[in-house]
Amino acid sequence: MVWQARSQALGRASLDGTLRLAAACTTHAPARPLHLGLAYTRQHRLPRDRALIAIDTARLELLAVTSTRPRLDNGDRVVSMTMTLPSGTVTFLFTDIEGSTRRWEADPDVMRAALATHDDVLRSAIEDSGGWLFKHTGDGVCAAFASARAAVDAAVAAQRPLGLPVRMGIATGEAEQRGDDYFGPALNRAARVMAVGHGGQILVSNSTAALLAGVDLLDLGEHRLRDLSGVEHLFQVRAEGLATTFPPLKTVNAVPGNLPMQTTSFVGRREEIRALIELVRTHRLVTLTGVGGVGKTRLAVQVAAELVPEFPDGIWLVELAPVGDPAAIPDAVATALGITVQAGMTVTASLAQALAGRQLLIVLDNCEHVIDAAADLVEAILTRSSTTKIIATSREGLRVGAEHLWPVPSLDVRAGATSAAVELFAERARAVKPEFTLLDNTAVSEICARLDGIPLAIELAAARMVSMSPTEVLGRLADRFRLLTGSRRGLERHQTLRHAVQWSYELLTDDERVVLQHASLFADGFNLSAITQLCGSFDEYVMLDLVDSLVRKSLVSAQQSVGNTRYRLLETIRQFAEEQLAVTGAINDVRDLHARYYATKAITYWDMWDGPGYDMATNWVEAELANLRAGFRWATDRSDIITATAIAAHTAMLAFPLQQFEPVRWAEELLPAATTANVAQLPRLYIAASYCTRTGRPEDAVRYAQSASALQDDPVYQPFATGWANQREAAAHLFAGRADRHLEICTALSTQTGLARVMGLSFLASGLTSAGRAGEAMAVAEDALNAARSHANPFWIAYAYNGYGYAFTETDPVRALDTYRHGLAYTRQHRLPVVEAQIAVDAAELEAVHGDLNHALTLFTTSINSFHHAGDPITLVYAFARLAVFFDRINLPEIATTLYGTTTHHPAIIGSLSAFAGAIEHVRTTLDNDTFDRCVATGAAMDTAEAVRYARLQIKVARSELAEQS
Repeated sequence: MVWQARSQALGRASLDGTLRLAAACTTHAPARPLHLGLAYTRQHRLPRDRALIAIDTARLELLAVTSTRPRLDNGDRVVSMTMTLPSGTVTFLFTDIEGSTRRWEADPDVMRAALATHDDVLRSAIEDSGGWLFKHTGDGVCAAFASARAAVDAAVAAQRPLGLPVRMGIATGEAEQRGDDYFGPALNRAARVMAVGHGGQILVSNSTAALLAGVDLLDLGEHRLRDLSGVEHLFQVRAEGLATTFPPLKTVNAVPGNLPMQTTSFVGRREEIRALIELVRTHRLVTLTGVGGVGKTRLAVQVAAELVPEFPDGIWLVELAPVGDPAAIPDAVATALGITVQAGMTVTASLAQALAGRQLLIVLDNCEHVIDAAADLVEAILTRSSTTKIIATSREGLRVGAEHLWPVPSLDVRAGATSAAVELFAERARAVKPEFTLLDNTAVSEICARLDGIPLAIELAAARMVSMSPTEVLGRLADRFRLLTGSRRGLERHQTLRHAVQWSYELLTDDERVVLQHASLFADGFNLSAITQLCGSFDEYVMLDLVDSLVRKSLVSAQQSVGNTRYRLLETIRQFAEEQLAVTGAINDVRDLHARYYATKAITYWDMWDGPGYDMATNWVEAELANLRAGFRWATDRSDIITATAIAAHTAMLAFPLQQFEPVRWAEELLPAATTANVAQLPRLYIAASYCTRTGRPEDAVRYAQSASALQDDPVYQPFATGWANQREAAAHLFAGRADRHLEICTALSTQTGLARVMGLSFLASGLTSAGRAGEAMAVAEDALNAARSHANPFWIAYAYNGYGYAFTETDPVRALDTYRHGLAYTRQHRLPVVEAQIAVDAAELEAVHGDLNHALTLFTTSINSFHHAGDPITLVYAFARLAVFFDRINLPEIATTLYGTTTHHPAIIGSLSAFAGAIEHVRTTLDNDTFDRCVATGAAMDTAEAVRYARLQIKVARSELAEQS
């Protein structure tokens, strides 16, 4: 059906052979039909049908929901139609080339050829045994098998002919398939088993060995692997043609030390582990810093375990948290390492002497409460011993000369259901409820995100799965400190989330606590000026020292962007500090200060916006939108209408170029109360509300703009720049379909001086063009661009570029296209997405005819995505109309007509688009009445999201056809 419909749309017929092929693709392998189609059409020499296959492949790939994978030989001949991936209990084979880095450095050409042979051997062995090679990892592979015996057979078959020293590990267990990849403890186990082996050796875990029969296994006994989560009974596969004798396994128990057995597996942080291993190799002191519960200790111990083979004298963990007396730190370290104090020497001196010349690694855990004593001891050890290395964990750095700091981030939550945070949640949830599955991905992802990706918090939340659902936990996170408690044994500070945070809080000075409490009222961060104003009792230099101390203690994070530093608190820390501020009884007064500060700043930055300060003002409003929202809500709840009006009115105008229309709703919400209170900035609030044009309500916008005009000259109200109310009314009339009224107002504005003239000219060129007065439009376009440049506000310059390009569209399209290209570059430079999207959709049509067709499709996509993301349905309809013109020009009338149907929700905006009217008239005569009416009805029945999906799909299909033809 898909292929037949496409054939009708193109006005071409497909051959029966292609239709049968398409049906096979759709039935058996909807996610991978391209290879099948290409193979068939090449075999039968059907170039036109091959193009059709490429087009519909785009559709099928978008709709694909199953994981099947055809295998082709070198001639594109189909060898296997479909591949059902192993699921449930899966056996995994992991491989790696021992010493590959050295081989690459010694002779890259030889290694490259050997690796190609290696890949072919492994792939063939895996596929011949019914396995699926699902990932390459550097110089190794990962494969999945439905049976343990098949995995062993593949390993043996590959190991025999391999000319490189490849170590292999096999483990079996439950695994979750996500797309073309797997997740779960069984994969980690297979990787760990492989890592302790040697080149030419095949190791299997006990989970796999228990499922094997008729396989010769050598019992290697129990070993502690580097995930430290218990002992693993390992076996070596013996078979004809394989080596039988190898050195001892590279396991944790192969060297001295006291790394503790971990009761849970290590999840995520693969990149961090790799980076930290290299840091420890090249630095003598690496300090892991981070907030409580972020996983510093677990990460440090894991890194230490990975480095076991490199420290023959052992790896030793020293827990400092129980040590309350700083003077006792040297004794605690000496006891852990088994070092005896020498007569006549201090403990520190005895330690330094005993460690001289020994190749060992010390993990000093939780140094923050005894940081000076820990720093003194570390410095003494590193001074005497050049071979001893130290990993320290602390809320802040030790500030020792040789120290390399590594801030431990929270677990990644950006990838949603596939993130490390969700993986940790699922694994810990299964520990308390074995039948737990990730059916409620959205709730679990939201839990992890709201818990800032902090492993301790995620583990405590997962523990609640024994008696709650993810949705129930999510609904209670507002009181997370009561919800996230645990009964597990261990240090008190890790038994509940509150204890973990309170441990850090109690180590602060009184001034640091005051700053942290006030910082808790900021939403999505703050800068130094804001926190200084809010606290009031410190000057900016004192505040800089206090904030710097909180950053070093991992309670505040610092991020630099465009030369400015912004500070943030994790939500968990913020909630705790807010509780402490509430206890003081001052929280309402501080919230008042916060709202008034942002009201004042909004006015200040609006005064900067209309001129060369535009970029600075725009950057500020984008960074502070959450704080402005919080301030507006608080002021509104407190009936502080003056403060709320200042925030809403100016934020709406500042944020409009960024396509942020939320503050427009604040202005509309506040209007009744502000009108009753007769606030001095009421005209500005009306103008802010008039931006509701972009949310699909141009008639309301006209009314708001006219209300602002009526108050413009009343001395009761604060004066506002002349022309704003008229310009907003003109824009609303245009969106309402009254192009003549829009043109009349813009013409009147263009005869004035200053900003009013800039506004009028910026929109007059496009208005005259739409009215069929291209000659006048071209004359105005140059004046508009010059006036806007003189005013120096990028917003008006960008709109002048758009008007200039529009004016020359018909008479000099090359010149118009060049102007549009300059305009797009300018809007990106000055971050003007609201104008960028407008220029993109106008330029797309010209690019399709006079420029790059592929780039035209990119511009259509840019504009549609931009309007949709911003919640701008009325301008989105304009983009659909432009796209309909495009599809009519490339002779796809059904698509053009369906897009026409999507424009019926806001028809007024396209009334002045003459090219659209001509396109619709053309498709009406091309299609029969029934087909035309059906396509229009189909488009009209789509909601906004459906219409966007439809448009994106048609663009992708067109792009695919274009690529195939090229």
